[in-house]
Amino acid sequence: MNPDLTNDGGTLTVKPIGFVKAAARTRVEAPRQPPAAAGLRGRIELLPGHNFEHALQDLDGWDYIWVVFWFHQNKSWRPKVLPPRSTSGRKGVFATRAPYRPNPIGLSALKLEKIEGLILHVSDVDMLDGTPVLDIKPYVPYTDAQPAARSGWLETAGVRSDATGASPDPVRPYQVVFSDEAAGQVAWIEAHTGLAMHERILNILSMGPEPHPYRRIRPDGPKFCLAIKEWRVRFQVDKQCVEVQTIGTGYRPAQLTETGNAMIDTHRAFLQQFADSRFRD
Repeated sequence: MNPDLTNDGGTLTVKPIGFVKAAARTRVEAPRQPPAAAGLRGRIELLPGHNFEHALQDLDGWDYIWVVFWFHQNKSWRPKVLPPRSTSGRKGVFATRAPYRPNPIGLSALKLEKIEGLILHVSDVDMLDGTPVLDIKPYVPYTDAQPAARSGWLETAGVRSDATGASPDPVRPYQVVFSDEAAGQVAWIEAHTGLAMHERILNILSMGPEPHPYRRIRPDGPKFCLAIKEWRVRFQVDKQCVEVQTIGTGYRPAQLTETGNAMIDTHRAFLQQFADSRFRD
């Protein structure tokens, strides 16, 4: 028996087999739900010198993989958390997939694009850059998918599965539309920064526009404001429809006078292009 594996509350020893390379670097940037990570590409770089080349044999025949990882930026845990989609208060952490766990272990189903040596190219990546990977397993559809399973506190009355047997999202999504002004601003930001702004806004607001710290949404008079990195997205809600009206900068006027900062330079250029977008927090 491995002396590190005990059942008396002792210490378990795990070692990473590799690390994630992804665009998101901070917890604020991390997608909060799998739909928000749809299409986000990254890679898993396994460590050399451990015969992992042989361990990867036959894995390329699977479309999806389970990735067991470590929430390396979380230093503490919470018995109750407020999930992004909760409309009825805090939940026990074991009834959520929040990162604030006694042992910060995460589990994600990623699409396996291809394998090159010790590098796994994946998409739908919802982990941060530098995330330690603990294990990789194939996603087996006939055993891993349980379309008739209940959805706990996420369930809404009468919503189970569709005619194909697939499980729908138990929370009715909001329709998200963009004003002509906002659409032009989003296109400019994407062209000048590479940030998938449209996709980020769509994925976040379709889950619900209510103010929530995890989604960085707050009231803004009769409207609402969503923060995505240094950008501020103003929107209003009419029943199940969210209209994104305009995008602005989150930098303060004093910050916008600074030189030698490429991001601030980009925001200044944005403000010159869209003169009415100077709102901030």
